Amino acid sequence: MGGRIALVATLALVVAACNGDGENAGTGPEQAAQGIAGTTIPLFQLLGKVVDESGAPVPRAEVMVGEHVALTAADGWFDLMTSPGQLTVDKPAWLATEGTWDGSPAFTEWRIQPRKIRALRVGAEAAGNDERFAAILALADETAINALVFDTKQEGGKVFYDTGVTEAHDAGAVVDVYDPAERLAQAREHGLYNITRIVTFEDSYRAAFRPEEAYDGKWINPTKVASWEYPIALAEEACRLGFDEVQFDYVRFPSEEAAQISGQLEMTEEQRTSTIEGFLDAAQARVHAAGCAMSADVFAIVVSADNDQGIGQRPEVLTQHLDAFSPMVYPSHYSPGWLGFDDPNEHPYDVTEDAILDAKERLEPGVVLRPWLQAFWWTNEQIKRSIQAAEDQGVGWILWNAVSNFDRAALPTDEELAAAVTPE
Repeated sequence: MGGRIALVATLALVVAACNGDGENAGTGPEQAAQGIAGTTIPLFQLLGKVVDESGAPVPRAEVMVGEHVALTAADGWFDLMTSPGQLTVDKPAWLATEGTWDGSPAFTEWRIQPRKIRALRVGAEAAGNDERFAAILALADETAINALVFDTKQEGGKVFYDTGVTEAHDAGAVVDVYDPAERLAQAREHGLYNITRIVTFEDSYRAAFRPEEAYDGKWINPTKVASWEYPIALAEEACRLGFDEVQFDYVRFPSEEAAQISGQLEMTEEQRTSTIEGFLDAAQARVHAAGCAMSADVFAIVVSADNDQGIGQRPEVLTQHLDAFSPMVYPSHYSPGWLGFDDPNEHPYDVTEDAILDAKERLEPGVVLRPWLQAFWWTNEQIKRSIQAAEDQGVGWILWNAVSNFDRAALPTDEELAAAVTPE
């Protein structure tokens, strides 16, 4: 696989044979691991660094040789005592790199690449309709699309499959629209990476069922730690069903009218952001243990603002607990005058590029950036220009359409992306 760097020196694997009495000879217990019966395999120090394609350090990557594992530090360095053998460098939302370490004492550097997602959102109606889902798979086959984002719990709180999380049934939130396991099996046959979107704190069903945790019958209070269990349990189940990644949406305090009655505006910014950070920290540990990567989407304005906009979203804080980060870059939602444009919606490339540049400056190292892009209220050419802005910045993207209605003419092929010329 790509990213492997050749090692400079060669050192043969040393195996100490048994002595005549069958007792191990050679290194002591602090240097050796017991291998095949009657042998002792020495351990050596593997010292190195994990970096991305640009040479920037990648923190929290897992370096594995056999049963020995080390996590990279903030500067990408790792130090592992292990036996020579097959080495894997892995990190959620990144592509794993494999190689062979021969026991050399020389410093080693290993490169890994972020998983570059080009995805379509699959709403419940599309997921539950055989013909529509087949059409989405066909789009993926014909274009650069390599991932799908399925709704399993959407705005309002509906859960679209027969979940084993009893809280969803108790709250009356379950509407059995599709079988995720069946759709995931089909998607994998087409080589697709699969993400589920789980709406977190905007939930009318749970608000009615647990009013002590709610603000106004619609929003769940993020400061109530008991309220965290429900979306995290759904996320763990999603991993067991076979999703590769969980993305939390509405992982914030409310905006607009609900914000005026929630008490959040009387909290400090640090209190709001630490509340959301606490949820993500708790969720990431369990989502990782269940075998998935974890991401979150946020208002795009927070990557360009100098505060949390009153909702607890600051990129520098949130991305300490995420594998991937998805600001919702919808130029139709920007106010007149943004970047000097009377109508920002008429400037898909410029607005998308500006948001991505702002986001890049504020992410924790090692976090993959992949914005949600607008696939509504635009011509196919405008959608393509927004996609091109993301491609020019070297990041992936996810297309949002409320009813999963995507036009083939709006979706570039791999060949078209490779040959594309940046718009003036």
